[in-house]
Amino acid sequence: MLTTFLAVPASYAWDAPSVRPGIEVLVSRNFEGLCGRRVGLVTNPSGVDSHLKSTIDILFEAPEVNLVALYGPEHGVRGDVYAGGKVNDSVDPKTGLPVFSLYGATRQPTQQMLENVDVIVYDIQDVGVRSYTFISTLGLVMASCAEAGIEVMVLDRPNPLGGHKIEGCYVEQPFNSFVSQYKIPYVYGLTVGELAMLINEEGLNRGQKGDCEPAKCKLTVVPMEGWTRDMTYRDTNLPWVLPSPNIPYDDTPMYYASAGICGELYGFMNIGVGYTLPFQLFGAQWLDPEKLKSKLEEYSLPGVAFRTIWYKPFSGSLAGKLVKGLQYFFTDYEKARLTDVQFYVMQAVAELYPDKKPFEIISGYGLFDQVCGTDYVRINFSKRYKVSDIEDYWRKDEEDFRILSQKHYLYQDTGLLP
Repeated sequence: MLTTFLAVPASYAWDAPSVRPGIEVLVSRNFEGLCGRRVGLVTNPSGVDSHLKSTIDILFEAPEVNLVALYGPEHGVRGDVYAGGKVNDSVDPKTGLPVFSLYGATRQPTQQMLENVDVIVYDIQDVGVRSYTFISTLGLVMASCAEAGIEVMVLDRPNPLGGHKIEGCYVEQPFNSFVSQYKIPYVYGLTVGELAMLINEEGLNRGQKGDCEPAKCKLTVVPMEGWTRDMTYRDTNLPWVLPSPNIPYDDTPMYYASAGICGELYGFMNIGVGYTLPFQLFGAQWLDPEKLKSKLEEYSLPGVAFRTIWYKPFSGSLAGKLVKGLQYFFTDYEKARLTDVQFYVMQAVAELYPDKKPFEIISGYGLFDQVCGTDYVRINFSKRYKVSDIEDYWRKDEEDFRILSQKHYLYQDTGLLP
């Protein structure tokens, strides 16, 4: 008998989720903490339940909840503003609610924006990397709410990188910015709810003037059910809704951590943004991909493999042009150091192409120092282009942060902490 097997992509197999995000836990608790109160919501399209219903609609339709205002971070509450675009105050066409911009004239709620609100709910899928702006929005919301005496409720969601990865040095003055808001590592190994608790309890947040005392708000975190620290996003079986245009897949955050810093060196290499594999490629028109692959394989990076690729970006400065490069994969995620990948690519390019050293062919550093949280990486790496010259510095705060952050864990490898 001839048997035919139909191969169905994993993305089409919608298994029952093993994790319930905070919004679903909130619903199961009959919206405890929101009943009878005027509610504001900070969210975007990634704020959904496991059936893809928006948190906006869930709260708006709940008789127990009086949702009165929405707050739009980068890309807007409905995701209709592209990367870097200004978000304007508006009215949400579906609910008729006012939408206050947190990515336009101000990135922090003014007291006027909070006048008619008793509690602010935050529900956005995080990516686990410090330079991702939504966690900066969260901190600024917490600071404004602390000043106004308004509670903040965070509906927790998975860290797609898992709860074990911690990489990178702390942010140093004067390199705090909207892409490096807190004194935390580049990869911080916390859920957004745990991060909010750490920011609040460890005094990492600041008020509107920046130099005042740490702003501590009344904070409630609605935890997930079923999430454990050893889970990546794919382990949750939850649908992935891209939180921003260049994070389209549930594993893109891993690659964002591994190439995003390099991507701040505009004009150095294409990292797949503008193509179907954002942050998963390193390419250039002048590159010999076979030579670069061989050089990177000499370094024996744990848990990382490379293959050559030729591609034509459909947007950006190289749109329609043939780019030669490498695609990389995590063959052993637990062993791999995510952030190291980009630095070794930069080292390999400098060795193979002395006239293409990254800090010598670009016109400016862009946000490189701010994203790194220090200028030490650029200054010392550019002397010899050796990862060994920055390795100790890049790793110096990781163990201290691991110890500090454990105080704020809501979850362990076997589930929710008691």
